[in-house]
Amino acid sequence: MKARDLMSRPVISVRPDDTVREAVTRITEHGFAALPVVDEGGQVVGVFSESDAVRVTMRAGDGADHRGDLVSTAMSSPVEVVTPGTDIATVAERMLAGRLRCLPVVEEGLLVGVVARRDLLRTLLRDDDVITANVRALLDDYAGSRRRWTVEVTGGAVVIGGEFADDAERAVVAALAHTAAGVTAVELRPVTSLSLGRDD
Repeated sequence: MKARDLMSRPVISVRPDDTVREAVTRITEHGFAALPVVDEGGQVVGVFSESDAVRVTMRAGDGADHRGDLVSTAMSSPVEVVTPGTDIATVAERMLAGRLRCLPVVEEGLLVGVVARRDLLRTLLRDDDVITANVRALLDDYAGSRRRWTVEVTGGAVVIGGEFADDAERAVVAALAHTAAGVTAVELRPVTSLSLGRDD
C-alpha cells in the first residue's frame, strides 16, 4: 500500500500570511490535528499544528494577544514530505520517528494530499471493522447516542439486531446502514423485549 491509497484529499491547508486565529478556526472546523502550510505556488513550506497554536497562545507570557500573528511565525519548518508512491511502512516510520501529526504528500513539488495519523490507523482495521464502526455511529446518532441495536458485519453484509418501534423505524435503520461506504447488504433481526430474557 502506498501513500496515494490512503491520503486525504482535497487538502485543507493554510497560507503563511493567514493569521493564527484563521488557522485555528480551520483546524477546529475540520477536526484535524495539523494542517500543511502552502505558499502561492502550492509548495509546502511548513505545518501548523494544535501544538503550534497552543505555543502561540502561551508565548512569552507577555499578556499580548498573539492570535493575530501570522502562521509563518508559528508554523513548524522545514517540513518533511512524502510522494504518492511512498510505501505506507515508510510513512509510518517517519511519522513515529518525528512524532508528526501529518505528512504532506507532494508530486512535482506541489501538495496533492495529506496522510494523517488517523489514516494510518484505518489500515490496522479490517474493512468490516470500519463498516461496523460507521454503521454503529450512524445508528447511535439516530437514536440520540443511546445504543439500541447490535451491529455485525461480514464481507460487507450488515446484520442489525434489536427492538424496532415499527415498520417506519425499520425502514429508517436499514436506509441509514445502506449509506455507509462498503455496505453490500442489510438484514434486520428484530428482538423483542420478551425474548431478550430467555435462556433457550
